Amino acid sequence: METQADITANNNQQNNSRRKADFPPSLWGCSFASFSFPQTEFESYSRQVEELKENVKDMLMASTKDPVEHIEFINLLCRLGVSYHFDDEIENSLKEIFDDLPNLLEKHDFDLYTLSLLFRVLRQHGFKMPCAVFDKFKDTNGEFKKTIINDVKGILSLYEASFLSVYGEQVLDDALVFTKANLESLAMQSSPRLGDHIRNALTRPFHKGVPRIEARKYISFYEEDESRNDTLLKFAKIDFNRVQLIHRKELSILSRWWNDLNFAEEFPYARDRIVEVYVWANGIHFEPQYAFSRMMVTKYIKIISLVDDTYDAYASFEEIKHFTNAIERCSMNAIDQLPGDYMKVLYRALLNLFNETENDMGKQGRSYASYYLKEEFKELVRGYHAEAEWADKCHVPTFDEYVRNGLATGTYGPIMAASYLGMEEVAGGEEYEWLKSNPKIIKAGKMIGRLMNDLAGHEDEQKRGDCASSVECYMKQYDVSEKKAIEEIQKMVINAWKDINEDCMRPTNAPMLLLQHFVNLIRVTDVVYANDDAYTIPLSLKDYVVLLYIEQVPLYE
Repeated sequence: METQADITANNNQQNNSRRKADFPPSLWGCSFASFSFPQTEFESYSRQVEELKENVKDMLMASTKDPVEHIEFINLLCRLGVSYHFDDEIENSLKEIFDDLPNLLEKHDFDLYTLSLLFRVLRQHGFKMPCAVFDKFKDTNGEFKKTIINDVKGILSLYEASFLSVYGEQVLDDALVFTKANLESLAMQSSPRLGDHIRNALTRPFHKGVPRIEARKYISFYEEDESRNDTLLKFAKIDFNRVQLIHRKELSILSRWWNDLNFAEEFPYARDRIVEVYVWANGIHFEPQYAFSRMMVTKYIKIISLVDDTYDAYASFEEIKHFTNAIERCSMNAIDQLPGDYMKVLYRALLNLFNETENDMGKQGRSYASYYLKEEFKELVRGYHAEAEWADKCHVPTFDEYVRNGLATGTYGPIMAASYLGMEEVAGGEEYEWLKSNPKIIKAGKMIGRLMNDLAGHEDEQKRGDCASSVECYMKQYDVSEKKAIEEIQKMVINAWKDINEDCMRPTNAPMLLLQHFVNLIRVTDVVYANDDAYTIPLSLKDYVVLLYIEQVPLYE
């Protein structure tokens, strides 16, 4: 019979032979936990926002006399991060413009800048303006006319519009190649201010940018515009600082929650990233009314991250099998079957979070929400289990097999289910069923999440002994080089964006608000995994954290 001494010896031996990921430590420690909310400052900002909001609304309505001026003003509101104050007005205006579009295009010979702006703003709000409007800028050979090359404003506007393309829109695919080739040289010839703006757009077009980050950057850019509207600029600055205080407060509460759990000590092998996780949650929806959603999304992503690191970087496959079975049961009775104390701590934390969700949703009469979230979490863990089994058996699956499983391990299912928790007005049982059915937009987003994560981190993961990523699976299935595999996977990401754009065009199969929030999740993915795995290597996200939650926008009287 095995004695306690034997069990301890076996555990020690197992601990000594475990993989060690050696993730970089947290950059932030307890720095956000001690934040004290400045109520007086917040109230002052709120008063000013309410006063200025009326002025800006008057300007918005006054601009309706001229459709071009109106579209430019709506674009400004979006880029400065304050359009959420005027959702109804913008919705009604764009519907009217779209309904009158044939008449508008017949009466006006719009230039490249105006037409591209009109196209982008309408499409970003789900109104499918036809791409044929750009044919007039092509010559008889089907190439873009050389005469537009020096129209910097127009070329930049067309470049931004091209990212709203769907399948079969060759003119927009051509526009992207054409504008990209010319913008790089135009950036060098332009003023430093415009050059920086162009380079920013080349790094990340507006359509792929996280709204809050884009707004903060654009406020600084717009401030230097000689034709700026000072009232609008002041409104954007004060509103940014007001909302930033709300975000800091949330980050403080979440930091204390994380510190109280003491999980950085309990799970030293895992990534300690509460601030970076909040960046994800905040990227989905930054508006004040979604505070509850942000808090729950942050908590769930943090637990998901711990489970991911446990499966990838620490637990034996035997332990993983026990943990997966316990998750399927989702009952405190299953805790005794878990082999290690660290697993029991993690499992108890997950069940506590599920219970917290059930209590909150029960009070709202939305108990189904916690059911769907639990089911999405189970599916995620099944995906992690499959990857762990591949790693344990040194098995490289086919690319197709890997991607099928990767739709779950990209984590979008439970993240979106958690984000619906605070959106009772639009996320009912029907919307959860829609999410569960894996429609085209969800599938495409999950594909982007999985593939971009792999492109950014596959080399480090292979060194750690993780299962083969999409890159290795593609190389094996199609017998190609790593370079070729990466190129083909990048094309798949581009095509997935086309699916996403298509599903956001009206009439949509889900509320536009939910679709926009899902697109925001994909945008965060694009930012986090663009050049590196910025979640694993947090230094890459440091500047964004400073920009969004530490530095206020300077106000000048």
